[in-house]
Amino acid sequence: MTRHANASDLHKARTNMNWRKYKYIAVGSLTLVPGLHRALRRGTGGTNSARYCYSVWLRHMVLNRPWADAPIKAVAELGPGDSLGIGLCALLCGAERYIALDALPHATADANLAVFDELVELFKAGAAIPDDREFPDVHPKLSTYEFPSRLLSHEVLDRSLATARLNALRDDLRRLQGRVTYRPRWQHEAHPPLQGVDLLISQAVLEHVDALEETYAAMFDWLAPGGVMSHQIDFKCHATAAEWNGHLAYSDFAWRLMRGNRSYFINRRTPSEHLAAAAAAGFERLNLRRVLRHDGLPANRLACRFQAMSEIDAKSSGGFLQAARPVGQV
Repeated sequence: MTRHANASDLHKARTNMNWRKYKYIAVGSLTLVPGLHRALRRGTGGTNSARYCYSVWLRHMVLNRPWADAPIKAVAELGPGDSLGIGLCALLCGAERYIALDALPHATADANLAVFDELVELFKAGAAIPDDREFPDVHPKLSTYEFPSRLLSHEVLDRSLATARLNALRDDLRRLQGRVTYRPRWQHEAHPPLQGVDLLISQAVLEHVDALEETYAAMFDWLAPGGVMSHQIDFKCHATAAEWNGHLAYSDFAWRLMRGNRSYFINRRTPSEHLAAAAAAGFERLNLRRVLRHDGLPANRLACRFQAMSEIDAKSSGGFLQAARPVGQV
């Protein structure tokens, strides 16, 4: 009875995986049709919620505090998505400059202003960081979700949330100038878009970047000496398979069909490859806090090139990567 039940469960899992596979192949094929690619494009989700942006920013801020020796004046973000909310949090905490770099122009003025006003109220109230009860899938995790008053004292917030400063920030946000810079399609620009950044962050973005080594090298150039990068990376399948690691079972040929002509997809790069790319770019003090899972497909069910992954890479469904540019390098 147990053997038949297990066989039935395996058949269902394979059928579900195949259904997802062929769905993505069908949509990927449609993106190759002229005129349909843009019509099929959707928003990124997540950053149209002020509470999500507030939660993500404060998690990064708390965990990066031991890394940041100097005040964070310039913040850059890779892949802000449907709003610039995470970067707006940085400005509301006292940063003087925010640069948003995206693959496509997702964010809109209306979304930005709506999120901004909600964020102002959250910071004025000193609201607790939204935790697993509201965002169970958001990482990195914290030991406490109390508002970080030691980092954001009343004096700091009085300055950063002063009425005149908020009005000036709203004006910059409307016109995307001054303290707010938005660079969609940054990877197509002829020259590096920024320098002298103190903190560079991303949330569930680097798993979509194709030119991974080049991107880590660019981030190294953008950071000031002593600057820190802070990335939450999602190594799961992003709904392309029934199992969280099922995307690693597809052949390269099937994966190319699934991607089609999409501007970005999952790059299927391993945690160790991210660490190696960061080290090769020149970063030091590399630290990866992994999210480990013990379920999913076994190694012998993965595509051949993923069967040689290290055991810890194979179990890593996510990771919070921190690293710094050496202080002595200019």
